[in-house]
Amino acid sequence: MSGPLQDRTVVIFGGTSGIGLAAAQQAKAASARVIVVGFNAEGAERVAAENGFAGWRAADVTRPETIVAALANIPHVDHLVLLAGTFVAGKILEVDVDYLKRAFDERIWAAVHTLRALGNRLALDGSITFISGGLADRPTAQGTAVLAAASAAMEAFARGLALELAPVRVNTLSPGTIDTPLLARTLGAHRDAYVAALTEKLPTRRLGTADEAAAAVVFLMSNGFMNGETLHIDGGSRLV
Repeated sequence: MSGPLQDRTVVIFGGTSGIGLAAAQQAKAASARVIVVGFNAEGAERVAAENGFAGWRAADVTRPETIVAALANIPHVDHLVLLAGTFVAGKILEVDVDYLKRAFDERIWAAVHTLRALGNRLALDGSITFISGGLADRPTAQGTAVLAAASAAMEAFARGLALELAPVRVNTLSPGTIDTPLLARTLGAHRDAYVAALTEKLPTRRLGTADEAAAAVVFLMSNGFMNGETLHIDGGSRLV
C-alpha cells in the first residue's frame, strides 16, 4: 500500500544531524527519495552513504550562490524542508550587529534564496516546511531578542507564502527544547544543569527527542490539508 511520500523527492536543508537527519530517515522509511543538504560536503556525503539516501549536497545558507549550486541539478522537488540555522544569541547593545544579522540570514533570507533558486521545480501539490522555535512565543532576557524575532518572522512568512505560492502548502515546525547535538554545542558545560532545571518545569518532565520532532516534520509533509500553520512540539513549555 502506497503512502503520501512514496517516490516523492524530499530535500532537507539541515538534514545531516539532529531533527533534520531524523526527518530524512523517517521520510526514507516512508519510501521518499531523500536528498540531504549540509554545511560540510564530507559530512553530508558520509551521512547520505550511511543512511542510503538518494543524494546529498553542501551549501552555506548565508551564501546564495552555494544554494543555487546545490539545487542546480535537481530536476524536481516535491517537499522542501528548511531546518538549517545556528543559535544566534547576544544582547543588541553589546554584540556585533553582523553576527546578529545571521539569525535572519540563516532563516528568512535563506528561505527566499532557496525558493528563488528552485522556481517552478517545486511541485504545486508539494509542501515547504520551515522551523521557528519556542522563542517566537516566549523570548528570554538572555540575549535572544533577535533570534526570537527571526523565529516569529518565519511563522509569519509561512502564512504569507501559503497564500502567495498556493496551492503549494507552507507550514512551520516550532519545537521546544529537543535533545540534539545543537543543544550540547550551544550550552557546552552548562547543558546538564540547564536540562535538569527545564525538566523540572516541563509538564512532560523530559526533553523532546529528534525522532519526535522529525515525526512532526513528516506529518507536515504528508497531510495534504495542513497549510499555513505552526505546529508546536514542545512538551507543553508554552503553558509554563
